[in-house]
Formats: sequence, structure tokens, C-alpha cells
Amino acid sequence: MDPIVIVGGDAAGMSAASKFKRERPEREVVVFEKGEYVSYAACGMPYYVKGAVESLEDLLTVTPEQFIEERGIDLRLHHEVVDIDPDAREVAVEGPDGHVTQSYDQLLVATGAHAVVPPFEGMDLDGVFTMHSLPEAEAVRDYLAAEEPDAVAVVGGGYVGIEMAEAFDEHGVTVHLFEMLPHVMAPFGETVAEAVEDHLRERGVDLHLNTAVERFVGDEAVTGVDVGDGVVDVDLALVGVGVAPNTDLAEAAGVDLGETGAVATDAYGRTNVDGVFAAGDVAEARNVVTGDPDHVPLALTANRAGRAIGQTMAGDETPVGDIAGSAVVKAFDLTAARTGVIDEERASDAGFDPVSVTITAASRAHYYPGAEDITITMFGDRESRRLLGATMVGREGVAKRIDTVAAALHEGATVEDLSYYDLAYAPPYSPVWDPVLTAAKVLAGKLD
Repeated sequence: MDPIVIVGGDAAGMSAASKFKRERPEREVVVFEKGEYVSYAACGMPYYVKGAVESLEDLLTVTPEQFIEERGIDLRLHHEVVDIDPDAREVAVEGPDGHVTQSYDQLLVATGAHAVVPPFEGMDLDGVFTMHSLPEAEAVRDYLAAEEPDAVAVVGGGYVGIEMAEAFDEHGVTVHLFEMLPHVMAPFGETVAEAVEDHLRERGVDLHLNTAVERFVGDEAVTGVDVGDGVVDVDLALVGVGVAPNTDLAEAAGVDLGETGAVATDAYGRTNVDGVFAAGDVAEARNVVTGDPDHVPLALTANRAGRAIGQTMAGDETPVGDIAGSAVVKAFDLTAARTGVIDEERASDAGFDPVSVTITAASRAHYYPGAEDITITMFGDRESRRLLGATMVGREGVAKRIDTVAAALHEGATVEDLSYYDLAYAPPYSPVWDPVLTAAKVLAGKLD
């Protein structure tokens, strides 16, 4: 029997390979990875640049040698799959020894995503970076060490931009953050964004909101950012304006893309092409609130889907699971988090009548030292009273509490259901009425 073939060796690909091999140890699994790293923590890259993580190797979850020697996976680094022939059930591969073909029984496309590169003039200048791989993170840190810049530009106010602003600040440089929208962190909502913006300014980050970058200035190396009405002097620029799924390989093989632009799959990760699955940042998943396809390229989604597909390939059909779009971001001393549908227009488009409340409550009992405010905006549907989502921001306890809301979304809880959750209480960790419970109580009253 032909082997299981997996294209892409990061979270989804290696999770699938490992799970399949555990279930069917007698079967051959071949993984093609065009780079030199597999199974690495991309979310840790800003902290590597910051210096909180000492080496790139610390970001490796499992080494290539462990996959090969301990798990029995035929892992081939520096091998790029350039074509898929679904009729012949084979892939064409370019590697160190030239062009080869490999037949497959079942195929998983786990090609991930890539950093969006805007069409700015000057993107090819020395000192201008994107960061979506370990070599890119290493290049940024090396440039910081070698050039010792005085000022740095961060273009984009999303996850990467916020985390990299903190990383650069740790090196004692002036940080300019450029965002073309009115606020940073658009998916988290205006309340969270304004709190984060105020804190960034407190920490010395120079925010340029409603500001579109036109080009980077410099001869060989970047010396400035042109925003149309002037040039801001910088010695390094990091562009983090989002990612896009690597769908070219799958699309050329006749695999359908969904409305989001990522690969369309069913509940088990299957594509429309027989024997071909897709998972990770290249693929869609179903949103647990709306029931519609969604594309939220995050680590847990990739790991969970890969593991489920490995089990399905082994003969035990396992759904990849729905997603709530849960995310948490560290912004210096603040934590911002979100889950579910927190955009009223999107909720309305999905057939809901959204209602929201915003409350601010203490993270601990009022008499216990160190209490900090947490601001929560929670959303529910007026007719069904179903919980739709929440955003929150504060200096402590946020990451714990967003998970409570995410769990409620996955079970289809109403706002009242959430208000009756028996959450743990002790004065150092929460007031008797946890802020999540308080938000749910207030929202339930507004739904009446």
C-alpha cells in the first residue's frame, strides 16, 4: 500500500503524521517540508526577538531527529512539493537530489500561510522585514544586534505588530507603530483597542493611526517611512499586516477554495478531491457561533485539526472541531483577549439580533492587594438569548477568563447559562462574583 503523504511539517502536518503513526505503526508516513524547521512555536518568535527566549532551538516542540528516530516518520527537509496529481495519486517534489515523484494513498495539504507583503516601494531594502518563520525572526534579531538602530517602524497594529512593538522596546529603541485604520487590534473591538492604545503611549510607543505607509526610504538600507505628508526616520522596519493561506498548490490540483480564500473542507478535513485533506493555516474551519466557514490561522486550530485528520486517515473518523476565534495578546503590561462573534454587523449578517454590554470590575476581591480593573464587552442574541462572544482587557486574569466564555460558546450556552456557572473563588484570584459572571448578569438584564 502507498504511504500517507503530508505536505508541510509544522503544527497540522506533524500532528497528523504523529497521530497516524501511533494508530498505524506498520504504515509508512512521508512528510515533505521545504524549510529546515518543523513543529516550531511561531507564536514565540516576538519573544525570541525580545530576548525572553534565548535561542531558536527553544522554540522547537519536537526536533526532526525525534520525528525520524523515535516516531518512525519519513521526514524529508528541504523538499518542496510543486505539483499534486490526484488522478495518479502522486506528488512531484523538488529536493536536494533533484526532481522526484512520490505516490500516496491519502494526502494532507498542510502548507500553512505566508506573511502578506504590501506593494510598498522599498520592501527590498536592508532592514525591512516580515516575520512568519524562524529564519526571519533570527534575521531581525541579528540585525538589531549588528546595526543597533535608534528607531524602528512597526507597520500593522494586529497581533504581530503589538507584540513586536514590545519586543523592540526591550532593546531601548524608539518604536513607531503605523496603522492605516482608526484603531489597532481591529478584531478585538474599539473598547479593547482604546485601552491598548493608551497603554502603548504610556510605554513610549509613538502611534500613527489612520496613517497609510506609502513607501520605505533609503539607498541600500532603510532610513525612513514615507507616509505621504512626511518621512519618519527609522533604521529598521517590521511589516506585519496579516497572513494569507498558501493555497496555490492545492488550487492547481483542483481543490476548491471557500469564501474566505482558504481551502474548503468538510467536518473531517476532507477537500472536494478524493483522498486529499487540508488542515492548519491553509484551511477553513467552521465557526461555532455562526456555523459558517471561517479562517482564523492560530496554533491550536492547526494542531487539533491535524491530530483529528491523522486519526481519520488511520480509519477512525474524527471531526476536526469548530472554532470560536479565541485569541489573547500581551501588550506590555496589558492583556487583551477575544472569543466568538464580537462584531455587530457580522452577527446581524449571521441572522442574530446582537445586544452588548460593557462592564468594568475588579480582578480580585476589593480588599485583597493588587486588584486591577478588567473591562469586558459581552454580546448576546436578543431572540434566542444565546451567548455570542466577548472581548476583555486588563492587567491580570484576562487569559483565564476568556477561556470561560469560549467554553460556554462551544456548548451553545445562553447568557443566563453563563451567569450561573459555578466559577472558582478566592480573594487573591477573583471577587465572589467573577467579572465574567457580572457581565453575563448585566447582559441578561439588557436582553429582557
